[in-house]
Amino acid sequence: MENIESALNALVGLVWGEFVLIPLLSLVGVYLTIGLRAVPWRYLPYAVTLLRQRSPSDAPGEISPFQALMTALSATIGTGNIAGVATAIYFGGPGALFWMWIIALLGMATKYSEALLAVKFRQVDRNGHFVGGPMYYIKNGLGVGWLWLARLFAVFGMIAAFGIGNMVQSNSVADVLATNYAIPTAATGFVIALITAIVIIGGVRRIADVAARLVPLMAIGYLGAASTILILNYARVPDAFTTIVSSAFSGHAATGGFLGASIWMAIRFGVARGIFSNESGLGSAAIAHGAAKTSSPARQGMVAMLGTFIDTIIVCTMTGLVLVVTDAWQSGTQGASMSAFAFSSTLGETGAHIVAIGLAVFAFTTIIGWSYYGERCAAYLFGTSIVFYYRVAWIGAIIVGAQNNLEFVWAFADLFNGLMAIPNLIALALLSPVVFSETRQYLKSKHITARTDAAND
Repeated sequence: MENIESALNALVGLVWGEFVLIPLLSLVGVYLTIGLRAVPWRYLPYAVTLLRQRSPSDAPGEISPFQALMTALSATIGTGNIAGVATAIYFGGPGALFWMWIIALLGMATKYSEALLAVKFRQVDRNGHFVGGPMYYIKNGLGVGWLWLARLFAVFGMIAAFGIGNMVQSNSVADVLATNYAIPTAATGFVIALITAIVIIGGVRRIADVAARLVPLMAIGYLGAASTILILNYARVPDAFTTIVSSAFSGHAATGGFLGASIWMAIRFGVARGIFSNESGLGSAAIAHGAAKTSSPARQGMVAMLGTFIDTIIVCTMTGLVLVVTDAWQSGTQGASMSAFAFSSTLGETGAHIVAIGLAVFAFTTIIGWSYYGERCAAYLFGTSIVFYYRVAWIGAIIVGAQNNLEFVWAFADLFNGLMAIPNLIALALLSPVVFSETRQYLKSKHITARTDAAND
């Protein structure tokens, strides 16, 4: 096992190194943001107003735009927002949170483009379901000469789902429940697997329905608890921001239980955990948005970009601020344990319960969201008949992941996250003229400005 972990960590270092994924994510994000003339930033208020509208009953698709967003958020708001932020700060210092912000702001353009292309180039499968995502916009947008890239994404996505969307989630929940309630990890894995099986057997519509109910509820509850901590420590909030920004450009020396970090470590872990959390650039969320009931690709792109903003700029920021104002980042703990330490230091035993319950619910919704992503990739490669067998394997992996070593699980997730992002980012760059053209036509046809609402949309 040690040799496997060493090999995985070496590959993760290569993929997430200074010459591969971080420059690629950044450059594509900058290029799309400039090409879109900062539409994701300028039209953020407009995008929020779209959530109040219902799609026409005759619009093509399977689930409402809101349900598509909630399904995507169910897959992103998970352990990355609790354990992932803590891990980033543990290895990269408080400055890692700053680089999470940067990659999220750039990622809004990436997520917008992914969803737009997913709707633009989606198709109907043999069972009559609308399917979309990177493999389809590569195949239908770039043509047969690029089928190898579509298949490559599907292979990486199918495998990555077991890491980022399955084993990492069950592992984190099992760890926090064992620590706080002495619940055996095997028991936790079995219960999560059972509940997940009940949900995913209903396909994307049941997943979307569960996500639309759970995601807003869990997000409001978690943010309420984090806000309470920040209010009680309001005098330290300005200093927390100062520490985060200064550490981003100077690194951070060893203090308390913190071992110290360089600027590069802050960038690497901030970007890696930011992508793990909001998934901008991975192409995964495009699979959910490809099933949305809409005839307007750009409109769904507007809705989709809210996912990155909510996940990282709001939820991850709240977690990071709590970790800094409570000095939990200097406690020597990491992952979910650091977050539990931070919440309990202010809210007492209730804080630890909030983290444990929040992590469990977050992880569950991530597991059901990613189950859909993974099976869509598998179905693209092997046909719809593979879905049943993929679901069986998915359920089994939950139990296995709950009892695996944390470092191995995180390394596995980081590696395949990076690998699935590469073909997607290449496709986004090549299809960017389509994104820019569709956006211009949409804004022109709707007579939309950055300040108008969606009344005429």
